[in-house]
Amino acid sequence: MNGEFPRPTAIVTGAASGIGAAAAAELKQRGWAVAGLDLHPAVDCDYTVQVDVRDADAVAAAVVSIEDRWGPTDCAVSVAGYYEMLPVQDVRPEQWTRMLRVHLGGLFNLCRAVLPGMLTQGSGSVVAVSSELAVGGGGGDAHYAAAKGAMLGVVRSLAAEVAPRGVRVNAVAPGPTDTPLLAADSPWRQAEYLRSLPLGRLVAPREVALCIAFLTEEGSFCVGEVLNPNAGAVI
Repeated sequence: MNGEFPRPTAIVTGAASGIGAAAAAELKQRGWAVAGLDLHPAVDCDYTVQVDVRDADAVAAAVVSIEDRWGPTDCAVSVAGYYEMLPVQDVRPEQWTRMLRVHLGGLFNLCRAVLPGMLTQGSGSVVAVSSELAVGGGGGDAHYAAAKGAMLGVVRSLAAEVAPRGVRVNAVAPGPTDTPLLAADSPWRQAEYLRSLPLGRLVAPREVALCIAFLTEEGSFCVGEVLNPNAGAVI
């Protein structure tokens, strides 16, 4: 917790919906002051900034505005992202680049913006939301899995870099989660797929949020770790 604001502070990207909204709501319920970064207003936050996480300057400016209010950030959660399923031969170069810039670039831009303050105060937590597809892969998911897998590389490398200075970096890699990102006709919602899961259902957004909260609060011993709330999709 920083000394300039009475509550610990968190920044959550992608906070307007899905896992990001669930993470923001969970942290706020636990007593955190939560700032949301999203293309759209985030209702479950104390403060929200509409920003495209691909824009490094815009992310940096948003973090400055938040830290001017609250002091250095205690927790940063990189959730902003999207999903599309395409055979690799149908992925256009601009789609490949956009996928990397949103997921991997969004994480990179957030880390560059919050880490100076965290390192100065000698404490902080970064949690990146990756995907079980980064671990197990999937047909039609090459560009998505590449972006999410690269996030895990950043998490593990950055964890080793900043842990000696009191900052922890970890990741959550959920399986298919019941959010608007999965269309009603998504193969991940089909009965045949759900029957293949040991739990027989999709992951709930709050279950992912609970993993994020654990890594931020109770999991002070976790450094470079990846939690996998995936209903048994990858064991």
